[in-house]
Amino acid sequence: MGNLRVSSMLLLSLIAATFANNFHQDVQVTWGGRHARILGRGNLLTLSMDKTSGGSGFKSRRDYLFGRFNVNMKLIAGNSAGTVTTFYLSSEGPSHDEIDLEFLGNKSGSPYTLHTNVFTQGQGGREEGFHLWFDPTKRFHTYSIVWNPRNIIILVDNIPIRVFSNEKSIGVPYPNKQRMKVYASLWDADDWATRGGRVKTDWSKAPFVAYYRNFVAKSEWGIQGLNARGIKQLSWVRKRYRIYYYCNDLKRKQHRGNGGRRPPECKASIGGHAVVEEST
Repeated sequence: MGNLRVSSMLLLSLIAATFANNFHQDVQVTWGGRHARILGRGNLLTLSMDKTSGGSGFKSRRDYLFGRFNVNMKLIAGNSAGTVTTFYLSSEGPSHDEIDLEFLGNKSGSPYTLHTNVFTQGQGGREEGFHLWFDPTKRFHTYSIVWNPRNIIILVDNIPIRVFSNEKSIGVPYPNKQRMKVYASLWDADDWATRGGRVKTDWSKAPFVAYYRNFVAKSEWGIQGLNARGIKQLSWVRKRYRIYYYCNDLKRKQHRGNGGRRPPECKASIGGHAVVEEST
């Protein structure tokens, strides 16, 4: 997979450099005040957190019904325990839709956990967690959400790590009616983020800083599903780096309340979800 990863990263870097938006024009700071800073000509944004601020965040000025959403991120280095750095899509209101990427900090030398989830009409509970195959604090990496009428695909450096398919025919709710904005944030969640809240935020390490650049949000999604190469990549990630999959957690409250039965999308297909073997 080595050459594959390198070529994917180079391709994403070229795409981002060509089509990157401008943070000054395309986002607005939603909270944190001076702890969210747009630098240079608008291509770099930093979110920071200390004990007084509690964090910071921004959202896109536009909302979207489907699209592809890319950003380069470099996460908090060193002891980041208790912190959560995010990049996600969300609509508004109690019955909101949401597609989450949450990076859960850890002590120095321990891996970050990338926590993903999909909400439809306010209902989530579809978590998948991953460790990454690189140190996300050393340099920028590209994180992407592809959202179209058929699939939600989450990619890291253009490698798919998760697919959630539109399978309403078997009773699986799918977010396809509410427009969503792009959000990002850095906040303190030491009651649960690191080892279930057993490792707390060390405020002597503050300020904690996360970096965002080359933000691209487009209504075109580029790929409808995964081709054979994408399926192979997804299988590689699932086998080596997935650390939690809700379909396999039979202790979940949702499963117990359903007579121990798994949700209908937890079928015997790659990654537990149907995959469309198609690309454009």
